[in-house]
Amino acid sequence: MKKILLVDDHNIVRQGLRNLIALESDLEVAGEAASGVEALKLVRNNNYDVVVLDISMPDKNGVDTLHDLKHTAPDLPVLILSGYAEEQYALNLIRSGCKGYLSKDADSDEIIKAIRTIANGKRYISAELAELMSNELSHPSEKLLHETLSDREFQVFFKLAGGLSPTEIANELNISIKTVSTYRTRILEKMSLKTNADLTYYAIKNELVS
Repeated sequence: MKKILLVDDHNIVRQGLRNLIALESDLEVAGEAASGVEALKLVRNNNYDVVVLDISMPDKNGVDTLHDLKHTAPDLPVLILSGYAEEQYALNLIRSGCKGYLSKDADSDEIIKAIRTIANGKRYISAELAELMSNELSHPSEKLLHETLSDREFQVFFKLAGGLSPTEIANELNISIKTVSTYRTRILEKMSLKTNADLTYYAIKNELVS
């Protein structure tokens, strides 16, 4: 029996996933968390075979939670199940260490297939993600600007675009303000942007923040 940890701030989403997983004889929901902080506490104290993780959450978003999970439990596979479509986040988060990415619009059969595949130690590549990866390989110059960022740069970008100050970002990521400033400079250079307002506009335009 594979043990699943569900991480989503909407109880109705967790309930739907719980009911879906309950129909499977080889899978069980062994834990639930409504935030990234809660998820990390559960992972430190319990054993799971896969984490199903949302992106938009209070106190610690899915981007940060994935990063922290890779340090807390590097061998624990993570499936991102998000309201954001694959083309917005999937490539960045696959590079950050998740084993699969699905939109919440995916069919229930595909969600179960993805959970089972990842729980068995394999990567799950949806048709949409496969197409994105193929396009990245065949047309690397057509990458979206945020897809050129490293794992840590993407974390900082996500927070800057969301309106956080360098001090707030430094506190959340446990790094110095000077380091945040260095990342900001690098992000602006890579994305050919000039200000935080430009970052926010880019993120809204590409539906990376709501």
